Formats: sequence, structure tokens, C-alpha cells
Amino acid sequence: MADSASAAKSGGWMMSRRENISFWKAALIRIAAVALGLIVCAVVIVLLTGMNPIAVYGGIVSGAVGSTRRLWVTIRDTMFLLVIAIGLLTAAIMIHYGDTIPAWILFPVLFLTSAAAGAVWGMIPAFFKAHWGTNETLFTLMMNYVASQIVNYCIILWENPAGSNKVGTINRATKAGWLPKLFGSDYGWIVIIVMAFAVLMFFYLRRTKHGYEIAVVGESENTARYAGINVRKVIIRTMALSGAICGIAGFLIVAGSSHTISTSTAGGRGFTAIIVAWMSKFNTFWMLLVSFFLVFMQNGTIQIASQFNLSENIGDIITGILLFFIIGSDFFITYRLHRSAAEA
Repeated sequence: MADSASAAKSGGWMMSRRENISFWKAALIRIAAVALGLIVCAVVIVLLTGMNPIAVYGGIVSGAVGSTRRLWVTIRDTMFLLVIAIGLLTAAIMIHYGDTIPAWILFPVLFLTSAAAGAVWGMIPAFFKAHWGTNETLFTLMMNYVASQIVNYCIILWENPAGSNKVGTINRATKAGWLPKLFGSDYGWIVIIVMAFAVLMFFYLRRTKHGYEIAVVGESENTARYAGINVRKVIIRTMALSGAICGIAGFLIVAGSSHTISTSTAGGRGFTAIIVAWMSKFNTFWMLLVSFFLVFMQNGTIQIASQFNLSENIGDIITGILLFFIIGSDFFITYRLHRSAAEA
């Protein structure tokens, strides 16, 4: 208190929360943060490798979007960061019914059953959270381990060839259950479906009563109860919807990209997706940009590791520094520094 009083009397610096900030000002702050991050990364590159940082940055760009195939892979991985899960049920239906069910029936079945399985999986921790106040973070992490062991069991059950400890490409000859090409690309349908979900979820969260209830419950459960919102219902409904979207992500990964199932199908993207959601303030359009940035850096740094014969860790260092500056910029968007008025 004494320090605050002294600062006020001497006209010192103070920090206060911004009432609001324009979109363009916030964007300029983030751009400045990225620019500063790139400068720091350039210094680190010179100190660690002695190489020209401009050439290294060029290698990152080339690795991410330097060819049509690399561009589509980057777009595909960006889409996967928006919706993530392991598509076990999709793989099961493709294996057992892919060659017996017509495509016009098979794809809706894959889509709906994956969504239903994801919804049920999401509702389990939600039910315990809503009724007994369990920690949803720990609960869902443990659910991940259970899911991984179920996948391991199914891999042994479906291994092809026997004894290989892997499923292999499902329906390689007939491609039954594989999403067809769109726009000349194997990943065209993935882009369309995920972008449609991004738009729908934006309006759901920002323009509907359910979205408003999610925001209120997220800020304060007590405030939500005082406003007459059924908190238990909101928690279970939201987790069911989230689980359904993750189930659809599993469908897209298995049917639209990998065409197999393994414990690495999700590839740790779920944890990265948490960072994406937090950095984007749950705005789906910002999520798209953040997802693209992270995938761009990931794919690009793989290229520089091979092109310049560098350790793969250099890519993680560059990405980490940039994320540090981007996350730090959020402070200057939320708060402002100003001189306090000197007391008379």
C-alpha cells in the first residue's frame, strides 16, 4: 500500500486493466510480438549454429509451403488441430463393414457413430464433475490412458499381418471407407468439414443462448446459478458436444488421412490443441490462425533440421521463443502501463 501511495505521489508507473481494445490495435501488438520473437530467434540461431537466420527462415517457409504437397499437408494438420481424437470406432466399422455397406450409407454411419462414441466418452467425466465436483483435468487425462489401452487391445485383435503388432492400412485394395478426393486432393473433404464446424461453433458460442450459458458458467458457477442457469446441465451438454466433435475428428483422421489406427494416431495433437484454444480465447477463427502458425513452424522446422543438418531441437527452440512472445503479448492487450497522476 505504501509503495502504491508513493507511486501516486511521484507520478510513477501503474498498471490497469483495459476496458476494451480495438481489433487492429490488438493485431498490431501481436505482430510486434512476432517480430521481436523473430529477432531473438535470429540471435539464437547465429549463436548456436553460426548460420544466416534469413536462410534458416527461408528453409522453414519451404518446409511448410514450399510445394503443393507440403502446402496440403500443412493445411491437413491445421485442420486436425481444430478437432482432435482417436478414431477407434471408425477403424472398427471400416474393418468389419467397409466392403459390405454401400458408400452412401457407410460414410454417414462412420460420421454419426464416431460422434456418438465421442459424446459418450466426454459425458463420463462431465457427469462426475457436475454431480460430485471431481477435477475434470485429471479425470480426462486418466480417460486418455484408458483409451490408449483400448486401442492397444484392438491393435492386437486386428493386427495385419498376424504378429506384426500393427493394423496396417485398412482396405488398401478397395479403399472402402476412405474419404474420396475433393479439389484434386485427398484432404479436400477434411478442409470443408472442419471449416464448416469452425463457422458453426463460432456462431454457437457467440450468438446462441447455449453459448452465453457456457461463458457465464466458465466465468463463475455461482454467478450462473444466481442467474438461474442449470450448471450441471451446461457442463454435461458442453462436454457431450465437445466429445462428439472429437469423435468426428477421429473419423476424419482415420477415414480421411491415415486409414489405420494406432496409439500415435492423435499424435499428441490434443495437448497442442489446448494451447491453441487458450491462445485464441476460444474464438474459432483465431484458432485457425494459431493452428496454422504452429503447424507451419512444426513442418518448417523439420525441413531445416534436414536441410542444414541441425538437431531437431532447434525447431522446438525457435517455436518456443515465438510462443513466449506471442503469449506475452496478451499481457499488453489485457493491461496497459501508464503514469499515475501526481497528487497535489
